[in-house]
Amino acid sequence: MDPECARLLPALCDVLADPRQPVADDTCLEKLLDWFKAVTEAGSSLLLLQDHPCLVELLFHVLKPQDLSSRILSFALRLAGIFAAQENCFQYLQGDPSLFVASAAGQLLVRVLDLALCGPAEGHISLQAWDWPACARKIVCHLEDCLRSEATPRVTQALHVLTTAFGHCHGLWTQGLWVQLSPLVARLLEKDPVPAPHALVDLLLSVARSSMLSSDPGLWETAAQTLSRLSPTQAGPLAAGILKLQDCPQALRIQAFGVLLQPLAFVLEATAQAPGMPGLLEGAAGDLMAVDTLPPSKSACVGLLCSALAHLELLQPLVGVARPASALAAGLAAGTDAPAPPQPQRPSPWPQAPLLAAVVAILRLCNGSAAPNSEAGGRLCAMLGGCVRVQRAALDFLGVLSQGLGPQELVTQVFAILLEYLVSPDSSPTVLKKAFQATLRWLLSSAAPPGCCDLEPYAQLVLGELLSVLRKRLCSPCWEVRDSGLEFLTQMTRHQGGQAGFRQALLASEVPELTRQLLQDPESYVRASAVAAVGQLSSWGLLAAPSSPEHAATPQKTPLEELLLVLTTDSEGFPRRAVMRVFTEWLRDGYADVAEDPERFVARVLQAASGDLDWEVRVQGLELALAFLEQLLGPCGPSAAAPPGTLAQALQALCRVQLFEFAFRSLFDCDRPVAQKSCDLLLFLRAKATPSSNSQEAGDGPDVTSVEAALRRWQAGEQGQPLGELAPEAVLAVLRSMDLEALQDTLAESSDHVERSPQSLLQDMLATVGVLGDNEADCY
Repeated sequence: MDPECARLLPALCDVLADPRQPVADDTCLEKLLDWFKAVTEAGSSLLLLQDHPCLVELLFHVLKPQDLSSRILSFALRLAGIFAAQENCFQYLQGDPSLFVASAAGQLLVRVLDLALCGPAEGHISLQAWDWPACARKIVCHLEDCLRSEATPRVTQALHVLTTAFGHCHGLWTQGLWVQLSPLVARLLEKDPVPAPHALVDLLLSVARSSMLSSDPGLWETAAQTLSRLSPTQAGPLAAGILKLQDCPQALRIQAFGVLLQPLAFVLEATAQAPGMPGLLEGAAGDLMAVDTLPPSKSACVGLLCSALAHLELLQPLVGVARPASALAAGLAAGTDAPAPPQPQRPSPWPQAPLLAAVVAILRLCNGSAAPNSEAGGRLCAMLGGCVRVQRAALDFLGVLSQGLGPQELVTQVFAILLEYLVSPDSSPTVLKKAFQATLRWLLSSAAPPGCCDLEPYAQLVLGELLSVLRKRLCSPCWEVRDSGLEFLTQMTRHQGGQAGFRQALLASEVPELTRQLLQDPESYVRASAVAAVGQLSSWGLLAAPSSPEHAATPQKTPLEELLLVLTTDSEGFPRRAVMRVFTEWLRDGYADVAEDPERFVARVLQAASGDLDWEVRVQGLELALAFLEQLLGPCGPSAAAPPGTLAQALQALCRVQLFEFAFRSLFDCDRPVAQKSCDLLLFLRAKATPSSNSQEAGDGPDVTSVEAALRRWQAGEQGQPLGELAPEAVLAVLRSMDLEALQDTLAESSDHVERSPQSLLQDMLATVGVLGDNEADCY
């Protein structure tokens, strides 16, 4: 322990143990706790006790809840865990209202178990819990009592402790603990209702993920029973977790997949889909939710559907299992276990067509366009009508389903429902954003095979309608809608800007001209999105001249001039940052207006960026400067130095665009990211210039006195005087004289690396009660 910390610690203990003293703020206590935890985990707990016996008195004192706050109790309980004082925390496990205390007590018990049963003698520890040391046996007995309790909070606390133990400890003793307590865990399923279902699910998944315990057949039996006993909403997280496991019996995977599919199967049946539509749950799994078991309330129904859609959305991108395409129910009925897949994989067969039909049906129920004939369908219409939460979840999942194939009839329905949502005045801005995103994914997935330069015929037809909708949305009075439309246009152009069909449809619409006008939008977020869209349209040559007569007579600025105007005049940072990103992309991609005179372009942009008050704009300016450097000297990374001739020409160009003025000023910028970026840029340049390049004889080097003097003034905060004209040789000499590596290390340290030290924390806490003198407190 640091000597100064050792000097301050006894005084702090006295303060914390005295209920009359004001307590330091919570943040200080949490940071101090982290420090103590690090000290004790480094094996210093005995030394800490020997040096400061007052700590023990403090620990017992702060366990009196009437004296101090719950966070100090949390602090004391965690610290007490190092000294195996577990009996003092059982009362807090048994229903203390503070989550901090309950969490700390649980972690304490796990810590004590691990300390008692791990170590050099671990290999000799019996798997029978009754042969364990006394403190470990006491904890196990306490957990058994909690699991047998009729009080749900006590059961919950025990399950949380076990979840922590199996999730963070990997000793052999965990097998003995599971063997001892798993029967009591399974017995919870006999109660009605099952107590603490969420905590039970967390525990089972924690055990299943443990390499020490996943081979226990009883675990999978308990998991299967839990899936059957819990409601679909409660069982959903367990089912999703099971399907993501690397080692799991196939029969259980089938059962878990069935749980997630139940709500969507219910929707298909309730909306009376056309005969012949393949079912989601062919057989046994389908019996788990009959069509008349509609969730009793709107909130329950909405929660169930959103949960199922979210879980399925995460499963779809996984690679399918390489196994015969047998029916889901067949494997379940046979009860056979397939070999465990080497990594988490999507269930197979994946019911792509029924899932598409179900999601389209959900979206129709939400927007009122469905016409179900059954009573259950009518109740679904009433509960889901206008529900934004379900619409967002369904659109997210629909977008993910674009990665799979589907019958043309269903794909047609997908585009139809997406257009309905994009056209409808009832669609909220967040739903519209999701609809644009899903539409983009389906359009991109409908692109023709490689070698063709167009969309599929149906997608091309949809595109025409879509651009008409987009034109109207870009004129919406709601800025979020205009913003979403511009984001869609930007991404669509990025991916399809070179395709003839897209170009023809876009140029025939008013969308490019409207996009240009939105550079003047009153909302800065929209202006930033318009900048990005203009950048993409210009890159592909899709910004046509204005079609209206009143604009045709006025000389039209080029996109480059328009964006430079935004960079130099816009009052908000978001549009200016967007301009810098577009300019950097244009420079790297060789955009025509930039390639004509790249030096002039870079000089104008750097001049604007260097004086910008937004630090992100300045960082982007340095990113553009780096792109210019790479064009002149080759890419970043471990590579050979530039040839002397190339380096000389590059340095002259860099001096002409005043890149060094910008870079050296940025090196002393008050915003650390700017200084870090500048340091990286100068290190890259120095690496490209070998010591032999333009080497000077001793005593015959360039005069760098004025440059170094200017840099010292800048470092001191006097940034008014420019560097003036720089000679390339002087730049190299200054670069080689600077310790950029040391500066890089300094910049990598957090700004409060001194103030976050344990000594600083102790000083802060003692200063709040006047224990320190006026000059000893850390004023940070």
